[in-house]
Amino acid sequence: MSNLTRRIFSGFIYVLLFLLAILLSKESYIILTSLFSLLCVWEFSKLINLKGIIGYVFFGITLFLILKRHESYATVLILGITIVSSLHLMYSLLAKKEIRYLTDRSKFGLLTRYLIFSTIFLILLPIYKGSYNPNLMICVLLMIWTNDSFAFFVGKNIGKRKLFVSVSPKKTQEGFIGGLLFTLLSAYIISKYNNDYTLMNWLTIGFIISVIGTLGDLVESKFKRQANIKDSGNIMPGHGGMLDRLDSILFAAPFIYLYINFII
Repeated sequence: MSNLTRRIFSGFIYVLLFLLAILLSKESYIILTSLFSLLCVWEFSKLINLKGIIGYVFFGITLFLILKRHESYATVLILGITIVSSLHLMYSLLAKKEIRYLTDRSKFGLLTRYLIFSTIFLILLPIYKGSYNPNLMICVLLMIWTNDSFAFFVGKNIGKRKLFVSVSPKKTQEGFIGGLLFTLLSAYIISKYNNDYTLMNWLTIGFIISVIGTLGDLVESKFKRQANIKDSGNIMPGHGGMLDRLDSILFAAPFIYLYINFII
């Protein structure tokens, strides 16, 4: 079986599981994304060499408390911390500064701010004022997959100018622009069939997904480059680890949550 065939097959299983969980119920969505999140915590803990179970315990406690009171001030505080941390990681990426995590305390702090808090907002994204909106999550995922797919195909076929060669040598500026344009096109199509938000709202969500998601992919690549590894894991043949697959949406999720819940 070729690498492309493995990539397509594992990607199909991943998409099928995600869509079935979203459509079945809020509970199935929370369970699946929580399992995916735990895998990401495990992979990232290995990547930064953080040992012990504290990350898993903290994730479980935080998720339990937030799901019980997701409209509390604690959610706003966590969202603020996550956004500020993500902006700092973007700065470190663009300024080509090393992301330092020398002690177990700094590693746990990084795990919390970069990953655990982001997974919380991925889980909360389709839950608004107590109601569950599976259509929103499906639309977000469709735009994420559109961006990833067309960035890959456009970059592979016509990409010439490197986007960020020091971190991800295969990504190109043409691929990034192609992913952005097709994501905005998908947002336009979605707006014709989903009246939850206006066309401008959907285009803004698509822009956040493409731009912030791409930066999230590059930030994760930076972590891997610093750790001198190719993939975060091998659970998904052809794709790498679960974090490799979810890095874009995890990084973008807090910004989408902020836009939908506090700006629209």
